[in-house]
Amino acid sequence: MSVMFILLPLALVFAAAALGVFIWAALSGQYDDVHTPAVRILHDDESAGHDDESAGHDDESAGHDDKSPGPSRQGP
Repeated sequence: MSVMFILLPLALVFAAAALGVFIWAALSGQYDDVHTPAVRILHDDESAGHDDESAGHDDESAGHDDKSPGPSRQGP
């Protein structure tokens, strides 16, 4: 029973701290825009400099043709 005199106030302190952190985060604008970070990965990044058309990588320029079987695989 004496452990309840320690655990109950400790739990109340933790709950009050969690509530305080949540209120601080809500008032400081942490939850203003929750949609944009989730879909940011889906948008193309123009500043990366990876443009497939300007790189000139296609099957003809790389020397590949549809008739060649490619490298042969030999077992051990």
